[in-house]
Amino acid sequence: MDYRDVKEEPKYLEEMLRLSRGVRKVPVLVEGGQVSIGFGGT
Repeated sequence: MDYRDVKEEPKYLEEMLRLSRGVRKVPVLVEGGQVSIGFGGT
């Protein structure tokens, strides 16, 4: 598992927004190509 702090590193924020299609909600989890957003996932 990789932990990426979007507050500390702007490039990670860009990656998070790309993966979440612009949704600004954490955590964004990527597992086996599947993206889950927020606690409980969406």
